[in-house]
Amino acid sequence: MKITVTPDVFKLAQVFTISRGSRTEAKVLTVRVEKDGVTGWGECVPYARYNETLESVTAEIEGLPADFTRQELQSLLPAGAARNAVDCALWDLEAKQAGKRVWDLAGLPEPKAEITAYTLSLDTAEKMQAQAAENAHRPLLKIKLGTPDDMPRLEAVRAGAPEAKIIIDANEGWSAEVYAELAPHLVRLGVELVEQPLPAGEDEALIGMERPVPVCADESCHDRESLPGLKGKYDVVNIKLDKTGGLTEALKLREAALAEGFQVMVGCMVGSSLAMAPATLVAQGAAVTDLDGPLLLAEDREEPLTFDAGGVHPPKAALWG
Repeated sequence: MKITVTPDVFKLAQVFTISRGSRTEAKVLTVRVEKDGVTGWGECVPYARYNETLESVTAEIEGLPADFTRQELQSLLPAGAARNAVDCALWDLEAKQAGKRVWDLAGLPEPKAEITAYTLSLDTAEKMQAQAAENAHRPLLKIKLGTPDDMPRLEAVRAGAPEAKIIIDANEGWSAEVYAELAPHLVRLGVELVEQPLPAGEDEALIGMERPVPVCADESCHDRESLPGLKGKYDVVNIKLDKTGGLTEALKLREAALAEGFQVMVGCMVGSSLAMAPATLVAQGAAVTDLDGPLLLAEDREEPLTFDAGGVHPPKAALWG
């Protein structure tokens, strides 16, 4: 088995800002696994928040043994970007070798389109209102917040898109006091979900706190081992393949989370259609789908995912799976 790792850069359609900083491009790693003349591929986005770099993730992948199965991979690498790209590449390889689609191999129904959130970058209230107005036709908008000046931004977005459903991602940027102060206004403005309002290491404050708007664990949830620590704090878990370490664990996390009474959100880092393709399987029936990465790019893979009024569609075999 031959594994190759290639860094790729995709320019963004516009500057993308969250509470931790801004970027103008998406830097990803493309992994190809070749065996017996067949090649499968996958993509990951190393994330500094989890102490990942392009170099460290490449080294993890290049340190793998010469041959292993997808099941063996789960114990060879920890949950994270490196395992994600290899896991997804192996799923793609298995599908091509079998002449079947990945969902058939996984025993899943054929996936359908899912309405996806569209993310508005953190900016001034005026500019965020303009972004909202430009995208007011979309059924679900996600707002990046997490600063001391969030209320004017939220009011502005609601004014710009009065009919759209709104979810908020605070990216660990609030304190318990700020969240408690904002909560009634979130209800007033029709916000349907708040992602990770508090830092992952300080979310004990959510226990016993009134949550009039469902609270979703993002940075606090990685794989199934995260679930016991989320009880009583969160209502929803955000499943991202770069956190779970691939489709294999993501599907198991979804099943376990639902069994524990959590709702499921399926999210993404900023990457190409190749990164989103496996996540469309996990997103089937999810309470919230947030797979808009390709919509934020100025350029994408060949045979990209289809986005239309029906949402994000599952991949064609020419892309993945």
